[in-house]
Amino acid sequence: MPSLIEELKAFWRERRQEIDVRFRRTLPFGDYVVDRWEKARALGFGEGASIYDSALVIGDVTVGEQTWIGPGVVLDGSGGLAIGAYCSISAGVQIYSHDSVAWATSGGKAEIERAPTRIGNRCYIGPNTVVAKGVTIGDGSVVGAGSIVLSDLPAGSRAAGAPCRIIGGSEE
Repeated sequence: MPSLIEELKAFWRERRQEIDVRFRRTLPFGDYVVDRWEKARALGFGEGASIYDSALVIGDVTVGEQTWIGPGVVLDGSGGLAIGAYCSISAGVQIYSHDSVAWATSGGKAEIERAPTRIGNRCYIGPNTVVAKGVTIGDGSVVGAGSIVLSDLPAGSRAAGAPCRIIGGSEE
C-alpha cells in the first residue's frame, strides 16, 4: 500500500502536468489542491472572485465580484479592508490596515495603529506593490509594479513609484 507521501507526490505530478498543458504554468502545491473560486466563496467574497491559496487573509476583508487576487498576496484587514469589484490584485501585493511603527519605536508602550484601507472598483494594483494602512485608492485607478502607496489616490489615477506619485489622470 502506497504511503500518503507517495499518494501526494503522484497527485502532484498528475495535477502539475494537467495545469502545465492547460495554462503553461507551475504552482505552489496548495494552489494545485485548493480551488481559487471556492476559497473566495468560503471567505464571503463577491460572486466570481478568486484568490490563490498562497494568499494570506487576516481580519475583516471584503472583496467585490469578479476580483482576482494573485499568488503571494497579503490582505491585512485587522483595521478593516475593502476591495471593490473587477479589480486585479497582482502577485506579491501587500495591502495593510495596521502598522506597528509607534508600538516598536516606543518599546511597546504605544498601541498598534489601525485604519481602514479601501481599494475602489475596477482597480489594477501592480505586482509587489505595498499599500499602507488608511489609504484609499479611487475607482478605476492603476498602480504600477513595485509601488509603495502611502497616501490616497483619486479615482482614475495612474500612479507609480516608491513613494507612489500620480503620473497620469483618468482615461475613462
